[in-house]
Amino acid sequence: MRTDLDHLPPAKRRELELVVKLIFEEFGDAVALAQQAWKKQARILKIILFGSHARGGWVDEPHTAKGYLSDFDLLIIVNHDRLVDRGSYWSSADERLIRERTVAGTLRTPVNFIVHTLGEVNAALSEGRYFFTDIARDGIAIYQSDTSRLAEPRSKSSSEALALTREYAEDWISTADGRLDTAKYVQSQGRSNEAAFNIHQAAERYYHGLLLSLTFYSPHTHRLGVLRSIAEQLAPNLIGVWPRETKLDRARFEKLKDAYIKARYSKHYQIENSDLDWLISRVSDLGRTVASLCNERIAFLERQAASAL
Repeated sequence: MRTDLDHLPPAKRRELELVVKLIFEEFGDAVALAQQAWKKQARILKIILFGSHARGGWVDEPHTAKGYLSDFDLLIIVNHDRLVDRGSYWSSADERLIRERTVAGTLRTPVNFIVHTLGEVNAALSEGRYFFTDIARDGIAIYQSDTSRLAEPRSKSSSEALALTREYAEDWISTADGRLDTAKYVQSQGRSNEAAFNIHQAAERYYHGLLLSLTFYSPHTHRLGVLRSIAEQLAPNLIGVWPRETKLDRARFEKLKDAYIKARYSKHYQIENSDLDWLISRVSDLGRTVASLCNERIAFLERQAASAL
C-alpha cells in the first residue's frame, strides 16, 4: 500500500497531519481511564486515506455555483472489535473534527471516517467486497503502527455478484420507498417531526442500498453526511441531488441529518412544511437516481454472467 502524499498540495497535506493529530487526541481521551485489560491495550493500527483524495480526483469548488468540496475519507483500523463502537469511542472525534472546521476554522476540508478491525477488513477482502478491494488498491496509509499487509482480495463470480446485487437493490430500495410514502402521509396529518424522521430513514436506506449494490459494503452508521460522501465518490451524478449553493440549501440538509435523533427525542426540534416539501423532493430524486444506478449495475452484471456461461 502506498504511503506517499506527493500528489496532494502542501495545504492538503498539512490538513491531514492535523486530522491525524486530532483523531489521536480524542481517541486517547476516550480510552484514557481504561480499567479493562483489553482497553489498556487499545491501539489505532492504521489510518488509510481513500476516495478522491487518494486517487487524485478531488473536487474543490465550494465558492462556485456547484458549491461542492470533496471530503477526506479515512479508514481507521483498530486492534479490538469493541473499539469500532462509534458512540463509545469516536463521537468526540466526530464532534472535534466538525468543530475545528465550522467554528475554529483550523480545517477547511470536511472529514468522514469509518472504523474497523484488521480482521474485519481482511475478511471483507477475502469475501470480494469491492469497497475494501478499492481501498487496498488505491488507499494511502497516512499512519501505521502495524505494517501487516492486508489480505489478498478475492473476486466474486459474475453470478454471485449478480444475485447479491439484486437482493440488496430490491430490499433496500423498496423499504426506502415505503419510508418516503410514510413521510408524505404523516406530513399530511400535521406530524412534521415524524415526517422528518421518515424522510431521513428513506434517504439513509437509499444510500445503504446503493453502496451495498455497488460495493457489497455500507458503513454501520445513520450519519447521512458519511453515507452521502461515500456514495458521491462512487457516483458523482448524485452530487446534483443536494444543491449546496445557498445557505438555506445547506441548512435544510443539516436539518435532515439532525432528524434521526432530534425529531424523535428533542422538544426543540421544529421543521416547516416548506422544508419538508423540499426534502421530500430531494429524497425522491435521490431514490430515482439510486434505482437507475442499481439497474445499470444489474444490467452490467447480467451481461457479465451471460458471457461467462
